[in-house]
Amino acid sequence: MSEDGASRRVVDGRWVVSRAWVMELTGASAATVNRWYAQRDRYPAERRFPESVCAMNRTHYYDQEAVEAFWAAWREDVGTGRLQAAGRRPGDGRGNQGGGPGRAQREQAVAVVLAELRAAGGYRRGMAARLAREHGGSERSWQRAMAEARARYGEEQDRSRK
Repeated sequence: MSEDGASRRVVDGRWVVSRAWVMELTGASAATVNRWYAQRDRYPAERRFPESVCAMNRTHYYDQEAVEAFWAAWREDVGTGRLQAAGRRPGDGRGNQGGGPGRAQREQAVAVVLAELRAAGGYRRGMAARLAREHGGSERSWQRAMAEARARYGEEQDRSRK
């Protein structure tokens, strides 16, 4: 009756597949497959994600041949270069993963912390909390800047000893 951990099964004499199987076939993210299904009416019939054939245990299944035909048409017409690109892009406030104003602020905070480390001759307990009080911002942000600055300060000290 079923194969591949219930992501592919036979219903009424034809193979049907789940979204997990579609993701494996196409290499698309869950968000992309969900978007294909939710926006299927926006596409011409040959590039339209197939309608759900049945649902079992809250999992929707699609005709395997229809999915394979959709994927062949999609690859030919649209291509696959942007797959797995759904969701957030680098530089959207996730720290070191991108540029943007968040990174510029972190660099400025690290520069302030480096100056403090040099003036004090190294790390002193409570520095991040004091800097948060003096310069504003959250203590946790200053702790992250402190960790990065301490690594740089350690590298500077190692270079000066050589």
